Amino acid sequence: MTGKGSVNHNSRKFHAKNTDLERSYLNVEYCNENIKDVYHELFDEALSRYNEKQTRNDRRIDDYYEKIRSGKQEKPFHEIILQIGDKDTMGAETEEGQLAAKILDEYMQDFQRRNPTLRVFSAHLHMDEATPHLHIDFVPYITGSKRGLDTRVSLKQALTALGFKGGTRRETELNQWVSAEKQQLAAIMLEHGIEWEQKGTHEKHLSLLDFEKQERTKEVAALEAQKAELEEHNATMQEVNEKWLDQLENIEHDIFSAQESRKEADKQAEQAKKKASQYEKKLTEIAPMVKDMERFAEKYSADPDEVLPEAGTLETGKSYREKKAKPLIKKIVTVLRSVYRAYLDLSRRFSDMQRSYERAWSKVNSLTARVEELWNENRALRERLEDFGRVERALGRDTVETIVQKEKRLEEVQRMQKQRQKRKIDRGER
Repeated sequence: MTGKGSVNHNSRKFHAKNTDLERSYLNVEYCNENIKDVYHELFDEALSRYNEKQTRNDRRIDDYYEKIRSGKQEKPFHEIILQIGDKDTMGAETEEGQLAAKILDEYMQDFQRRNPTLRVFSAHLHMDEATPHLHIDFVPYITGSKRGLDTRVSLKQALTALGFKGGTRRETELNQWVSAEKQQLAAIMLEHGIEWEQKGTHEKHLSLLDFEKQERTKEVAALEAQKAELEEHNATMQEVNEKWLDQLENIEHDIFSAQESRKEADKQAEQAKKKASQYEKKLTEIAPMVKDMERFAEKYSADPDEVLPEAGTLETGKSYREKKAKPLIKKIVTVLRSVYRAYLDLSRRFSDMQRSYERAWSKVNSLTARVEELWNENRALRERLEDFGRVERALGRDTVETIVQKEKRLEEVQRMQKQRQKRKIDRGER
């Protein structure tokens, strides 16, 4: 029913030994697109959004098709092969074979509509072999993914979106989907008067060798399905780890930025401290002089008319007062006032420098606390990541995911209950 797929063989770019070239013109090609073009169509926009979010170049994806092709989590595409009967009951050159081809054609016409998350890029009906059969090659994908690309390749999730949820090892999403497609084909067969005889009812007629081959085929199919499930699990875990690593990387970036800011603040604080020390030294040196300046300025800041004595009765005294003493006193007062203003300005600048110094030290202390907080947060996140890995290993990914979703639903219910309670209180107050 399913196979690895060979697009070149399906499109007859080369012929196998079991093909009849004279009947190849009877083959039907429904579509035959270049798979890389299909990848560009499906994933280019999601790839651009993903790369824009990456802060490290080694996490950017240049070619999504090559990443999937060379990776181990997913296959670039999958193939389903459908055949009705065998060469004895539905030979390609018989009327029964023509009916089988018609049924397969009807089945193909509705395949893409029925399976929207399986992008068909190559489909061929072969009539040049012993029995008519149909090859359908498709790329399984999902949209709205929370991890990795928001639109990405995933067989498991693509089939889940179609309503197939895995259970036991034999009841995987792939096995359930294949069974459903068989039922679709059987329904079309029944419309044409052909009843599907399931192999399980005729196993007693098989030879021992054929029966063992059939059982081995079933086991291989089950192992392939298990492998696909494990690969999907590994891909999910890798994406979860990348998510946590991104968070840790952001925290480390914040810590580095905080450390750089702290270094700059320390530098500024040291400069402010040096300047403050220089001003303080200068003020200390001129302090005695300033005290005298203050005393003299206060003493001689009054109006010269009030400082000098009144003129005597002699004319020469008045002349002395107006022409010599008074101008000299004015000059002295002007100088003292200028010195006093210089002192006040210097004192103000020193006070400003002191305040700048205090602010710088306050910033240093704040940044130091923030760095310590970020380090603690980083350590806590690493511990949580390790604990998460232990829990998942112990319980299994599905169990952990179920618990997480249950807690989210419970939190949402509690949040809605609080909102309803708040609205009741608000209405009561009004």
